[in-house]
Amino acid sequence: MAGKREENPAGSSNNLRGDVLRVLGVLKVATVEQIQQISAPHLSYRHTDKPTPSKRKQARTASHTGALSDLRKHGLAENGGQLPGGDTLRNLTPMGLKAAARELGRPAGEMGNPARGAGRTGASHPMTVNEAVLALLRPKPDLAQLASEPADVLAAAQAAFDAPAGLGTITSYATEVALPATGTWSNPGKGGAQADIVITAPEDGVPLLFAEIDNCFESAQVLTAKIDKYMRFCQRKVKDVDGKERPMWRTRWWVPDGRHGDQPHPPLLLVFNRIGPRNPNTVIAQLAELTERHWKGTAYESGFHMYDGKLPIVVTGMKHLKEHGPAGAIFRRFGRPRNQTLLEAIGNPRREAHDARQQAEYAAHQREHQEELRRIAAQHKAEREAGRPVCADCGTRFTDARWKTIEPSGWSAPRETHPHLCDDCKQQAVTAERQAEQAEPEHQEHDQAVPEQKAGGTWLSRFRS
Repeated sequence: MAGKREENPAGSSNNLRGDVLRVLGVLKVATVEQIQQISAPHLSYRHTDKPTPSKRKQARTASHTGALSDLRKHGLAENGGQLPGGDTLRNLTPMGLKAAARELGRPAGEMGNPARGAGRTGASHPMTVNEAVLALLRPKPDLAQLASEPADVLAAAQAAFDAPAGLGTITSYATEVALPATGTWSNPGKGGAQADIVITAPEDGVPLLFAEIDNCFESAQVLTAKIDKYMRFCQRKVKDVDGKERPMWRTRWWVPDGRHGDQPHPPLLLVFNRIGPRNPNTVIAQLAELTERHWKGTAYESGFHMYDGKLPIVVTGMKHLKEHGPAGAIFRRFGRPRNQTLLEAIGNPRREAHDARQQAEYAAHQREHQEELRRIAAQHKAEREAGRPVCADCGTRFTDARWKTIEPSGWSAPRETHPHLCDDCKQQAVTAERQAEQAEPEHQEHDQAVPEQKAGGTWLSRFRS
C-alpha cells in the first residue's frame, strides 16, 4: 500500500483516473464538478448534510480532485486558470491527451490540442459547450450507490433516473472537431468549420450530429458564414481507402445510406445561450432566411419533403435544453412550423409517415392477394375433388397417385389396364387374371387328351369286327 501511495499520493484508483481522462479528453477543459457530474452523477445526491453549498461541493468532488492531483503528478493534467466564480479549470497536457485517447479508444490524431490558457479569458464558451454536453448526455445516477441515503435524497435521485434519457455516453461526444474544406483531417486548410460538439450515438437514433454553441454575441451574418463552412465541408468528396470517391465525413463517421435518392448531410444543431446582447429570436429569423439555400427541401404532393444534398439546421435554447433534454419538444427545424423532439427535428417524420402508410397499404394488398389466392386454391381443390374417380369395384375414391397413373401421359406410355379400379382392386384383378392364365394350359392339355382315346377305341373296335 505504501508503494501505491508514493506513486499516487492522493490515493486515487485506476478507474477514477480513467474517468477523469475520458471526460477531459472529450471536453478539453472542465471544472472538477463537471467531471464529477458526468463520470459519477450519483455523487451529486450525497453529502446533503453538509452545512454550506461550498462544503457539499467539496465533499462531492473530493475523489475526483484527488485523481486530478495524481494525474498532475504524472504530468497528464494541469490547472488551466480560474473561472470568475473561483472554480479552477482543469485540462490535459499533450501526454495526457495521448493517455485519454487510449481510454476513449480513439486515434491520438483525433484528440485535438490541449486547452491551455482557457481560463485567462473566463472560458465562457468552453463552459457553455460543457453545459450543452451535460444537457444532451443527461447522466443517470446509480441508485445502488445511494441505498443508505435519506428518503428525500433517494426520491430526487429516482426522479432523475426516471426522466427521459439523453444521448449516448461520454465516449459518444467530441469537442472542437475540425471539419476541413481543404487540407486533411490532421492538417486542415482554410475555409473549413470547427464543430463545437460532434455526437455519434446511433444506438439512440443519432448516428451523427454537429452542434454549434452561441452565447448570443454573434450576428446572423457571422453565423451564416459558419454554416457556409459546414456546407463546404459536407459537400467535399475525397477518395477513400478503397479508391472510391465519397463524402469526406463518411471516411470518419458511419451514417446509414438515405432511401430512394434522399441523402441529406449530417444535421447541425444550434444552441443559443442568452448571455450576450443579441436577441436569439431575431438572429434565428434572419439566419433561417440567409441560409435557406442550404436547408430548404423539395416538396412533394404527398405532403413531405426530400432533403437530398441539404443541411438540416435545428435550433434550441440552452435553458430549455437543460430543463427538457433531447426528448423535449423544444427543437425547431428551419422550414417547419412547430417545435419537435430532437429525433423528430433531425429526421423526416412526414416522409416516414408516408412510407408507413405505403407499407401498410402494400401489406393490406398483399394480405388481400394471398386471401384471393387461398380462395382460388380452395375452389380448384373442391372442383378437383368433385371430379376424383371412384373405384368401380369397391367404391373407394382414387388416391392422387392412382389418379395420376390413369391419366394419359403420352403416346409412348404403357396403357393402363384397369383404369376404373383403385390400387387394391387392381391388384386383386391382376392376381386373378394371372391365376386364370396359369390354369388355361392345363385345361387345354386335358381337352386334347380325351379325343385321342376315343379315336383309338373306335379303330380297335373296327379292327375287332
